[in-house]
Amino acid sequence: MSDQSACVARRALATLLTGAVAAMTTTMANADSNWPAKPVTMVVPFPAGGGTDAFARPLTATLSKNVGKQFIIDNRGGAGGTVGASIAAKAAPDGYTFFMGAVHHAIAPSMYPKLDYDIEKSFVPVALVSSVPQVIVVNPQRVAANDLKGFIEAAKKSDGKMNYGSAGNGSSHHLAGELFNGLAGTKIAHVPYKGAGPALTDLMGGQIDAMFDGMGSSAGHIKGGRIKAIAVASDKRAPGFPNIPTAAEQGLNYKVSTWYGLWAPRGTPPDVIAKMQAELKKAYNSDELKTIWNGLGAEVPDLYGEAFGKFVTSEIKRWGDVARASGAKLD
Repeated sequence: MSDQSACVARRALATLLTGAVAAMTTTMANADSNWPAKPVTMVVPFPAGGGTDAFARPLTATLSKNVGKQFIIDNRGGAGGTVGASIAAKAAPDGYTFFMGAVHHAIAPSMYPKLDYDIEKSFVPVALVSSVPQVIVVNPQRVAANDLKGFIEAAKKSDGKMNYGSAGNGSSHHLAGELFNGLAGTKIAHVPYKGAGPALTDLMGGQIDAMFDGMGSSAGHIKGGRIKAIAVASDKRAPGFPNIPTAAEQGLNYKVSTWYGLWAPRGTPPDVIAKMQAELKKAYNSDELKTIWNGLGAEVPDLYGEAFGKFVTSEIKRWGDVARASGAKLD
């Protein structure tokens, strides 16, 4: 082949490649602009019946109705929520998988030293979903206390026999319980479960004594009289629950909240994330979701993208300090 022919061939190849890249770019852009063109999966890293699930179900129902495509929950519980996080981190970043995690995933780096994902590096922060105070709840047949003073007295008299359930090792329930033990001078024993749902089932069934639970998962059971609320761990009484006093009102400076958030696998197209954020804002502003959030003891959030990411970073540091100070360990 002559030099001139080779030059022509190279130019033709370059033109073809340029056209192919342009076509691919256009196709991807069109795909982003048409999002969602098929059902969207939301990985929830706990079984049904827990706090994460309590917010995920009404949220996905509202998104499905507003967008016209199904948002499907995929419950993947285990290891304090880290199993589901690992699965979501490895999902294709095509805009059709999102991860609904929680404060547990800010705690996990301090409790699980060999995680195969990084909540800050493996994901893109999308938005805060809700924030609720922790609530101390008991089985009224096993714990006769009606207030925080009575609960602490009962715990001390039990001499380490009283126990509390959690959503798993390293969950907010676990750290909240250890923090309470430190502040109140109690020795309530930790019983880890594979999610708040199974723990609540055993609490109602009388297999365990208490939980330091997020208000979202306990709300319906408190209203139904199946468990008794002793105190909320916040500065003020929870929305929708004006009759439950705070721990501070009862003499103990005990403040713990559980928050839930939405992430996308790293590499998800920014246009898709922006569209999801717009849909979330629309959902949060609906009277239906505002009513549901209030009934779960939560206020409607307003924290997105980078601001949410900075909040998560601060929570990782905060809970790392709590874990070290409490001496919490994996059981």
